Amino acid sequence: MVILKRIKNVIFYFGIFFSGVINSLLGVGGGILVITILSKLDLEPKKAHATSICVILPICIFSAFLYLYRQRVKISDVAEYVFGGVLGSIVGAFILSKLNPKILKRTFGGFVIWAALQLLLK
Repeated sequence: MVILKRIKNVIFYFGIFFSGVINSLLGVGGGILVITILSKLDLEPKKAHATSICVILPICIFSAFLYLYRQRVKISDVAEYVFGGVLGSIVGAFILSKLNPKILKRTFGGFVIWAALQLLLK
């Protein structure tokens, strides 16, 4: 039983590490991986999604800092998108609190399939 728990912990922490790598490399996907990991740990869907955002936020901030520091992107390149993104996140958080977990799972699954198809076909 103890060995199984340790294996589960190793997989969990490796998955979180890998989500940071994926998120930083691709700009997307880290949150998808975190949600999947948390769901496998029996966290209810709404909490898995909210927790994923809280995990990905510092990863995104740190990645953004590195890209800015290394001059891979300029603040002026992203400034026009920040307001819409923040506004969308507020609306999304409100919707998440009202959404049926079954609809949330289906919407998430549909988005993952759509994103995968976009990446494969373009």
